[in-house]
Amino acid sequence: MNDFIYADNAATTKLDMDAFETMKSYMLDYYGNASQPYSFAKRPKMALKNARKEIANCIGAEPDEIYFTSGGTESDNWAIRKFGFATDIRHVVTSNIEHHAVLKTCEQESRDNRCDVRYLKADNVGRINADELRSILGEKKFTETTLVSVMYANNEIGTIEPIKELCKIAHEYKAIFHTDAVQAIGHVKIDVKELGVDFLSASAHKFNGPKGIGFMYQKGGRLEQYHTGGSQEMEMRAGTEDVASIVGMAVALRKNVDAIEYNTKYLQKLEAILITDLRNAGLDFIRNGTNHLPGNVSLSFANASGEMLLHRLDLKKIFISTGSACDGKDRKISHVIQAIGVPEKYAEGTIRISLGKENTEDEVRKIAREIATILQY
Repeated sequence: MNDFIYADNAATTKLDMDAFETMKSYMLDYYGNASQPYSFAKRPKMALKNARKEIANCIGAEPDEIYFTSGGTESDNWAIRKFGFATDIRHVVTSNIEHHAVLKTCEQESRDNRCDVRYLKADNVGRINADELRSILGEKKFTETTLVSVMYANNEIGTIEPIKELCKIAHEYKAIFHTDAVQAIGHVKIDVKELGVDFLSASAHKFNGPKGIGFMYQKGGRLEQYHTGGSQEMEMRAGTEDVASIVGMAVALRKNVDAIEYNTKYLQKLEAILITDLRNAGLDFIRNGTNHLPGNVSLSFANASGEMLLHRLDLKKIFISTGSACDGKDRKISHVIQAIGVPEKYAEGTIRISLGKENTEDEVRKIAREIATILQY
């Protein structure tokens, strides 16, 4: 039994044991290079094929639409930097609450004059307005060289966005649609064909797979090549495949997808216990976001410090994260908390408790008790 409580599953998750056992066999026994023509490469080559098929099946895609990457950051970069329309000026429309893998990539592309960027503004619960997207895309300067990139669900506050509606609007204006689904894959049902998205990014360590591996879904036609070198990944991303991590990712994703309904109900039960216990303790706080990812609980406490809470809980071996971050001597509120306009009285007291399927009711009650003890001291 652990002597600590881990409640930062939105940052990373514990590796699934079945995934680990599968990975071991491809590190110790079937470790051949899948690109080689001899018989020792046959099993890893087949494992690679089967993993691609399994992952595709989990999101309603075709196997040849799945490209393995090093994770969500690379996949996001690939979509933004290489969505590739000849020489015409490119336009990117994204939101002001995206992950930095999207925001900083857009900023760099804009600085280097490779595209111009427009930002959709989230409302006070972190929701993107479809009418604003329609308004921007309706401007005359926007052409079929436009990429719209909106995350499926926000990593800080858990708000799930209306991706299907946003994608439909993008396609009406001949724009390409990318969604960073890193936080959502394996936790909510996602069918890329039903959504209509052109590109989707995912990272294994968010759904109990290994770190350093992820995938990108690309509908039909291809992006420009990301890595040059060998002919791996259908000649789109050179480099020897990490077969062990890929098969581990496939196992972990399949298990989570199959258990989505059960896990959702369980995590919502834990959320309710946490919120109720904090309310019963008489604490003044607000919960950020709406239509939340299961287990993602962003709380802003009145006249408190999220950094202080994080460190005091750390001393008690309770691990959470904060919606605000200290940068040297300057205390900064996260761009998401700023974007949704959390009142000043609460903003600095923001923490994120992201519960996972391995958390227990007793752990959640202890988290609430310890927060109350700290804030009532």
